[in-house]
Amino acid sequence: MKFLHIVSLVGMLWLTGCATTGGAPGVASNAPDDTPTSSRPAHTPIIPKGPLQPITAANASSQEVASLSTPADLWDRIRRGFAMPDLQHELVQDREQWYASRPDYMQRMTERSSKYLFHIVEELERRGMPTELALLPYIESAFNPQAVSSAKAAGMWQFMPATGSYFDLKQNAFRDDRRDVLASTRAALDYLQKLYGMFGDWHLALAAYNWGEGSVGRAITRNQKQGLGTSYTDLNMPAETRMYVPKLQAVKNIVANPEAFKTELPVIENHPYFQTVDITHDIDVALAASLAGIREADFRALNPSFHKPVILAAGTPQILLPWDNAKVFQRNLEAHNEGQYASWTVWSVPTTMTVAEAARRTDMSESDLRSVNNIPPRMMIKAGSALIVPRSATTRQDVSSHLADNGQVALAPEIVTRRTSVRAGKGETVATLARRYKVSAANVADWNDVKLNAAFKAGQQVVMYLPVRQASAPAPRAQARSAPGKVVSASTPKRRGGTPSKVRRR
Repeated sequence: MKFLHIVSLVGMLWLTGCATTGGAPGVASNAPDDTPTSSRPAHTPIIPKGPLQPITAANASSQEVASLSTPADLWDRIRRGFAMPDLQHELVQDREQWYASRPDYMQRMTERSSKYLFHIVEELERRGMPTELALLPYIESAFNPQAVSSAKAAGMWQFMPATGSYFDLKQNAFRDDRRDVLASTRAALDYLQKLYGMFGDWHLALAAYNWGEGSVGRAITRNQKQGLGTSYTDLNMPAETRMYVPKLQAVKNIVANPEAFKTELPVIENHPYFQTVDITHDIDVALAASLAGIREADFRALNPSFHKPVILAAGTPQILLPWDNAKVFQRNLEAHNEGQYASWTVWSVPTTMTVAEAARRTDMSESDLRSVNNIPPRMMIKAGSALIVPRSATTRQDVSSHLADNGQVALAPEIVTRRTSVRAGKGETVATLARRYKVSAANVADWNDVKLNAAFKAGQQVVMYLPVRQASAPAPRAQARSAPGKVVSASTPKRRGGTPSKVRRR
């Protein structure tokens, strides 16, 4: 009995300990605790030895002690999130000296980045990615969203057209999402995550971002076959890619310790620079900037994907505005009672035509139509092209989502012809000459003021308007008299418009 009493007492003490301590460490209890506060044992806090160390986004899941202090500015926040291994290479020192010796360039570049860095850092932390990657646009474009490379890569993340399309960055007649701040950042981080998943190494992922995943994969395979290393510094790669990670490492080192490089970084507050604002109607860029109370240049810096004077709401239902101007815009938009928000719309060209004809149909000057739609000289507009044209005062319907997302301008070279005389052969007719010179019979009849079924006498001079190369081709002297339909004279070349089936004379 005494033994049973002791066992019972031990069990009660064990249950009491579980009730007052909450069970095993790290295990939450959902049961209510009715024990009076005065009867609970005092809790002894566990104090870690040494100073507290800040936790980074990359190792947040390791249950380390996080810093209780907020970042002093965005640079401090970026430093706390550094999580990539440092690259130790002589090229890093070379690039450090290059950047440090150009303080004006560094100042311009970092000031330009102040509009976009907070959003990029937020996205990186949300995904648990190293914050060094927020510095990558310094290497790609100097944080210029309008940058275009010689290889046609565009935007601050420098997407090639095909890669941009793969990551759902729209590129049409009205906008290029490779330049869009939100869309291009989303696509770039998606791509970098994909590459890191492929190679398991951030330096190799960055090399693939610059050189292409296939190129990096083949370089790794070559080294494996030769028994060589497969790290970033081991691979044989183009000079641009060889310098790519050292450039990023150099900028990282300068951001980590600007005093060591006698560099001063502009203050960038740890606060959003912009916010998104919904739009429900097509609206002119100039009007949007005016309603927000900012310069058009500042509006375009935050909305660099628009390359027309109008924003089509069906394709881009949101715009970015400086934080303090967003409410100003919404208030002024509600008070705007001047009717239309957009003075431009989209016209789908019904048939292939000259710029002059399109300008006549839309009540625009030819130069204005060319300018707003980026149509170069000596080009015709193909059927189905989507042109920005003035919107009539009575038009209330906005551009459809299909046009806003898919509209393109397709062009074809204008037909350059010259007035030419040819000598009809025996039995030559309007139809046979038209077939011979690949023009329409109606044109041949019109040029010579005859009927469609008319026949010509042998040797009769027939007027033709032929493409320059065809009209100027020299005829062999021996065949000049006998060959049917031979060109015998030509006048000064003139550029002709119209469709291929009918060349107009001026």
